Amino acid sequence: MPNSRESLIEYSFKRLGAPVIEINVDYTQAEDRLDDALEFFRERHFDGVERVFFSHLVTEEDKKNKYISTNDIGPVNGPTGDGPKGSDILTVLKIFQFGQFSSSNMFDIRYQLALSDYFGVNRGLNAAVSQGLASYDQTKRYINMIEDFFQPEKALRFSKVTNKLHVDMKWSEIATGEYLVIEAYAALNENTYTEIFDDRLLKEYVTALIKKQWGANLSKYDGVQMPGGVVLRGGQIQAEADREIDQIEQKFFSQYELPVDFMTG
Repeated sequence: MPNSRESLIEYSFKRLGAPVIEINVDYTQAEDRLDDALEFFRERHFDGVERVFFSHLVTEEDKKNKYISTNDIGPVNGPTGDGPKGSDILTVLKIFQFGQFSSSNMFDIRYQLALSDYFGVNRGLNAAVSQGLASYDQTKRYINMIEDFFQPEKALRFSKVTNKLHVDMKWSEIATGEYLVIEAYAALNENTYTEIFDDRLLKEYVTALIKKQWGANLSKYDGVQMPGGVVLRGGQIQAEADREIDQIEQKFFSQYELPVDFMTG
């Protein structure tokens, strides 16, 4: 059960035949292939990411830049938490509503509905005896429609290359010191959550990538006969690894990748 980078590389070498067979791959090459596998795992496997909610305190620097640097966002579980940080964000889903329509004080219509109508639904209290739950649901939907009309969700632009979250709005709409709640998918740190190294598909993928590296290293000596009559076949090893990699990646795409979000409108 691999639980670290070293143990997973050792597992892959053994799976390829070590120590009975010499695996002609340098350890640094194996580490690079493991990095490639982990990057692909985070992008294509639902166990490589986590749906998270970051709370970000708006600063004057944010308003001046007109974007939020996700590298400055702390861990989701607090400053001493072990959860993903802003630098681990792969994609941003949305920012929770803020502004006048997002308030829920005692003068808000939703508060008044809950106070005077909700507790009377189907219980004969006050004037709500004849309304029923259907009327309450219709009223809530109507309020949501008004919110969407006058204060729609803000359009977002984000790239994990720049680590800048652009919010298309007038930044004067939000005051310094207010909080924004950001919903996103973030990559899990393998050094914190070491169970990643024991994932069945990741172990297969790392082994196949190291096997391809092995074949690439030997391919320049293809056809060379060694003492004892052994003939090197690096190209054959590389071709076998390519087929295995294609099969494993298809499993990622068809069985382990998160489904695409549907867009309606």
